[in-house]
Amino acid sequence: MTTPDNVPAAGGVRWKRFGGMLALTGAVTAGLVALTASGVLAANFSISGMPFTVTATKLHGEGFEQFATLDNMIPGSPNAGDEGEQKVLIVSAINQAELTKLCQSVSLGGAHLKITAGDAGTNVSARALVVDSDLISGDADFQRINVGQDASTFDKVRDPATGEIIKGGEGVFGQQADSVDILNLRQNNYATTAARFTLPHLRMSFTSDGC
Repeated sequence: MTTPDNVPAAGGVRWKRFGGMLALTGAVTAGLVALTASGVLAANFSISGMPFTVTATKLHGEGFEQFATLDNMIPGSPNAGDEGEQKVLIVSAINQAELTKLCQSVSLGGAHLKITAGDAGTNVSARALVVDSDLISGDADFQRINVGQDASTFDKVRDPATGEIIKGGEGVFGQQADSVDILNLRQNNYATTAARFTLPHLRMSFTSDGC
């Protein structure tokens, strides 16, 4: 997962041309994210390979970017499966985000670890939020969007501590917008980072069902 603390302009992973698709189900606007370069942004930590679900009744973001990346698991990870220890994922980066009625859950076999927040009148907020997903759905509305922009030229999301811009690799197809609103958001995620993440009315428990 790319983090805002140490984001190179182009990562060190070298591989052949690959394609990835992003579809925002029922969205007002949708974008295609494809890897067309030999260098892409690499994760700076090993993902577990266990997906987790995130939902929110509404997400509002100021400063939005999307591009593709390659995340890695540890060698010999038990979660690698048939796809191996690497996953091509969609990076969604938001400079300032607010989420209403956030729910996050991960399946642990017979139970789910479930986290909820932002459901008591105060929204969840995040600064320099970066999420790696293989599925995103919702009803989306973008303001001043550029589709097909080279991800290495993005300028909408910054690390507030260093001022460094979060962006993708050279030649990577992506999209960025001044703002985004997504209703009924649902994501299948593999990693999330943020410079700051504030979760009012946080609750964590083991449940029989997920989000």
